[in-house]
Amino acid sequence: MSQQTAIAPPGMLDEHAGAISRAPTRLGGTVRTVWTWCSRHKAGVVGLTVIVLLTLFSFVGPLIYHTDQVHTNLTAVNMPPSLSHPLGTNNVGYDILGRLMEGGQSSLEVGLAAAALASVIGTLWGAISGYVGGWIDALMMRVVDSAFAIPPLLLLLLLGTIFTPSIIELIIVLGLVSWLVTARLVRGDSLSLRTREYVQAAKVVGARNPRIVWRHVIPNALGTIAVQTTFAVGTAILLLASLSFLGLGPAPPAANWGAMLSSGLSYIYAGYWWQIYPAGLVIVITVLAFNMVAESVRDSFETRLAPA
Repeated sequence: MSQQTAIAPPGMLDEHAGAISRAPTRLGGTVRTVWTWCSRHKAGVVGLTVIVLLTLFSFVGPLIYHTDQVHTNLTAVNMPPSLSHPLGTNNVGYDILGRLMEGGQSSLEVGLAAAALASVIGTLWGAISGYVGGWIDALMMRVVDSAFAIPPLLLLLLLGTIFTPSIIELIIVLGLVSWLVTARLVRGDSLSLRTREYVQAAKVVGARNPRIVWRHVIPNALGTIAVQTTFAVGTAILLLASLSFLGLGPAPPAANWGAMLSSGLSYIYAGYWWQIYPAGLVIVITVLAFNMVAESVRDSFETRLAPA
């Protein structure tokens, strides 16, 4: 009995071979894209590397370098850097290196969450204002202009005295004072996008305004949103440090870089430099790293600034 061999149709074989050949091509294209971005934006690569290292330092470091940041140790007060305490101790005996790690957790968590909240509020406000236009746009922008007239730190001090300074309240407060720039930038993009052909075509086929804003306006403003969100993280970390420095941050024994600066300032003239300089340097490095990444992301989206 002769055996029949099943032969696949030629189209199926061509499609299968094409899928196999396209997989390495996509991978190679992704690698080339990442390599091109890294080669063109070295400052962004440095900033991103610093952020990754700071994240590992804050969240993985306490698992390796164990310290007690809850109970005071009055027998080890104001000790200078040594093998047992690489960055010394503060005025109640807390290990400063371990406290930097604990403070980094709250700073990064609050900074990222507050920036995300500010981006959501600012994106929706700006997209709706710019797309609708007319008196609604004028009214919404007057609200933004009025909020811009209030100094952020003054508003934070007022809100900080009203609400309990816990992590959740700080995220909400910082998010509510950081959305204004995002709203104004997204509104500018929305004014331009609402006249594009694909938006007009969506109106013709009967798409509702909320769907047009969600599906066409906001996705095409993602470049502006991504850049401003990255900048907002550094700003939120700086504002959190300012609030904590003024005594309106998380209550002790919670660690925070701004509170470390505040407590160490009383001892700087006594020669205890290790109580203020480490926290100050970490704040500067963190904010600078996020700003470097934001600058690189902005240059990536602005093709006119990209190298030829």
